[in-house]
Amino acid sequence: RAFSSGDLPAHQQITMPGLSPTMAQGNIATWHKKEGDAVAAGDVLCEIETDKATLEMESMEEGVLAKILKPNGAQNIAVGVPIAIMVEDAKDVAAFAAYEPPAEDVATG
Repeated sequence: RAFSSGDLPAHQQITMPGLSPTMAQGNIATWHKKEGDAVAAGDVLCEIETDKATLEMESMEEGVLAKILKPNGAQNIAVGVPIAIMVEDAKDVAAFAAYEPPAEDVATG
């Protein structure tokens, strides 16, 4: 899904996935991609730690990783909370350098 926030280019929020039926939150173990990296569908974006395991999170779409909102080691991120922003074109990455998600997207509930 694409979002437009004010004057920002079209982008997609990547949210903390629910990796099991009982998962309510997770941690970012390690990002495998950096801001500005091209991403293909199936590429591993990061490793997510749950209370039971560490799993790789693959990209469902191709694009460019514009902004990492939750860094390596970020903990107790609720399922559905934005963890990164993807754009279609590398020229749009700079527009997200100072991006902060809207307050309603940061809620931990």
